[in-house]
Amino acid sequence: MLRRRVVSASLFPLLALSVALSAQAPTEVSKLADLPDVKSALAAARTLESQTIEDQIRLSEIPAPPFKERARGEEMRRLFLQAGLQNVRVDKVGNVLGEYRGAAPRPHLVIAAHLDSVFPDGTNVSVRREGAILRGAGIGDDSRGLAVLVALARVLNQTHLQVPGSITFVADVGEEGLGNLRGMKALFDDTLKGSVDRFVTIDGTGLSIAHTFVGSRRYRVTYRGGGGHSFTDFGAPTPINALGRAVAQIADLKVAPDPRTTFNVGRIGGGISVNSLPAEAWMEVDLRSVDRKALDALDAQFRKTLDAALAAEHARWPGAARLSMSAEVVGERPAGQFSENAPIVQAAYAATRAVGGLPTSAMSSSDANYPASLGIAAIQIGGGGQGGDAHTSTEYFDTTDSWRGTQRALLLTIALARH
Repeated sequence: MLRRRVVSASLFPLLALSVALSAQAPTEVSKLADLPDVKSALAAARTLESQTIEDQIRLSEIPAPPFKERARGEEMRRLFLQAGLQNVRVDKVGNVLGEYRGAAPRPHLVIAAHLDSVFPDGTNVSVRREGAILRGAGIGDDSRGLAVLVALARVLNQTHLQVPGSITFVADVGEEGLGNLRGMKALFDDTLKGSVDRFVTIDGTGLSIAHTFVGSRRYRVTYRGGGGHSFTDFGAPTPINALGRAVAQIADLKVAPDPRTTFNVGRIGGGISVNSLPAEAWMEVDLRSVDRKALDALDAQFRKTLDAALAAEHARWPGAARLSMSAEVVGERPAGQFSENAPIVQAAYAATRAVGGLPTSAMSSSDANYPASLGIAAIQIGGGGQGGDAHTSTEYFDTTDSWRGTQRALLLTIALARH
């Protein structure tokens, strides 16, 4: 059974601070950081940072390609149990959950990090140490977030710190690539439906705070034809030619710098051999914007390029067999934004300053998109340290003063688990 410290005189100030999270959040968080029991917890987070880094390396070396997060999830389940969380479980889509119960069920804070990486099966995920630098695919995004998540649970239980509300820790699936936030959708639409008041995802490195969430729409576009021999059937329109025309037109799309809106052809494929007319060609395309209307406008331009490319290929080879085209939405993330003055954002700023960091704002596309779209106060924070080359095989993480990220996440967790 999970032990809880009996409320002592030193804890009464913590409970007394359980007032509404308001515009006074910075002042309240500063006061919270000065409480003896909270100071002890923050000191423990720093002391345990070497263990947090070891967890980070071990987790990073467990492959977790999109839709294949189970092995890493099993390790997180073990670590949650080891850290002393209650009701540790795996939901129907593979999210791993554990609870730290406070004096009351509300407010209910969910703090999360995602299990999956962008790297496919077969990627070398071994981690190399070079002094303070760790190098390995996925070492920062999001093995760092997972390790900090475990560290928070470990510190809270080791110090037996009592909080007024409740905290659910979640290692979630489906954040990267075509995962389409399936972990978050299951969490908020089913597993924890209607019970969450605040949400924080620890994703990536540094001490940035994201409260503007970039919406995205992802397509798999396929052109199809009859195929054939490259010599005897020459003169027919081909899917790869049509695809090439579409890619060229997409590259020439014009987007305004504000609100920031982007497009990317991320993957292409098709054909069976160099001397065969391809029967099929496909591409995966990512459209993004911080503004829903701008995203819809870009989407309309994009769809026109697909039809125009098909028409141009038919015009080049008149009288021959026709091609077909399909465009399937394979992922969609809602855009969202909270004001810099929102209490949850101000609390994150204050927690950053309290551990000696300089708070900076960032735009992001992450697990926080979905709860934000539901009106739930949500932010994304970095896990500390410094990293770079995310989503590449040369990704690295600098452990110098990485404990500040762990401390910041801990102080913010304690602050948000208050009335």
